Amino acid sequence: MDENKNQVNAPESDEGGLDIVALLRGLWAGRKRIIITTVIFIALGLVAALTMKRTYTVSTVMVPQLSSARSSQLSGLAALAGFDMGSNMSATELSPLVYPQIVNSVPYRLELMHTPLHYMKCDTMISMIDYYWSDYDKPTVMDYVLKYTIGLPGLILSSISKPTVIEMPVSSDSTGGSTNSVPMPVWVSGRDQDMLDHFGRVVSLDVDKKEGYVTLNVTGSEPIQTAELAMKAQQLLQDEITRFRVEKSQSELEYIQARYDEIKRESESYQVKLASLTDRSQGIATRTSTLERERIQTKFTVTNAVFTEMAKQLEQAKMQVKKDTPVFTILQPVTVPMKPSNSRAKTLIIWTFFGFVLGCGLVLWKGYKPKLVAKFKKAAPETPDATEQPAEAES
Repeated sequence: MDENKNQVNAPESDEGGLDIVALLRGLWAGRKRIIITTVIFIALGLVAALTMKRTYTVSTVMVPQLSSARSSQLSGLAALAGFDMGSNMSATELSPLVYPQIVNSVPYRLELMHTPLHYMKCDTMISMIDYYWSDYDKPTVMDYVLKYTIGLPGLILSSISKPTVIEMPVSSDSTGGSTNSVPMPVWVSGRDQDMLDHFGRVVSLDVDKKEGYVTLNVTGSEPIQTAELAMKAQQLLQDEITRFRVEKSQSELEYIQARYDEIKRESESYQVKLASLTDRSQGIATRTSTLERERIQTKFTVTNAVFTEMAKQLEQAKMQVKKDTPVFTILQPVTVPMKPSNSRAKTLIIWTFFGFVLGCGLVLWKGYKPKLVAKFKKAAPETPDATEQPAEAES
């Protein structure tokens, strides 16, 4: 009689639909199982909430100012009409849609990983990669549980497919000395690669196509460290965009500067020779000295004219570099976060809700299981018995 009392019936009506009343009765009959499951998950949620690492998030919003006001106005009007005029940008313009690619690039992340930051557990500034592999960043109990439960397949695959250690080749010239003129691929060690995979959740960039601003989000383990990392990420992003914008004009400036210095040295040398010849031929008016002085004077005049022209071009090149340098308007500066972004209460609520849903699912499954098994048995084709086949053959 007790077994009949505790048995949970499947909540189905006579017409085959779902009976809400029967469903609620079944859940009430299995309330003990639901309460036990929920309490277990509450305990797990408390452990997860108390042992989890606190994370802090810093967001900064900036607007890149385009050099061409006319292009920006046309792009704004086209955006209102539903058209995209990003392809009409000049060659020196870098579309904001490319900014996330810069943030996700390997050189950008490597630069951030090796930037010294302030940590509360360290007396001196230390980079994220060194802190990540040091004894300061110890995994929590829940990290171990997740690593050897949910992350166990990935751990096994990573151990099987362990990369081979390859020595980085060193570029050298014909004389045997190293040179930096030959471009080399970016070399990432196994230690840096593990951090790069983790770094995808640390720095992210969102682009608002309609409003034209970008939001840089940085997540860290400490308030000061997160703010410093956000400042470095913002400055590095601005430097990369500026480098692309002024690459052409900066190359022209370097060429003109080198030519300007060469002409300047040549003009000064002729000027010194002319002054020396004038001093030596003072009081002695010979035809040879006069011809030599006129020859040097002619070279000095030509060189000085070229020097004057190069000085004008140098100033124009400097102005062009200034003109191509982008301006970033910071709408929301980097601030030190006062509260962590992950909440222990939220974690506990999620675990409690999951336990309650799982408990209800177990109770309902216990009621549905007998009928599902009976339906499968009824739907299975019946095979004729071996003893009946001869009788049918004789008849």
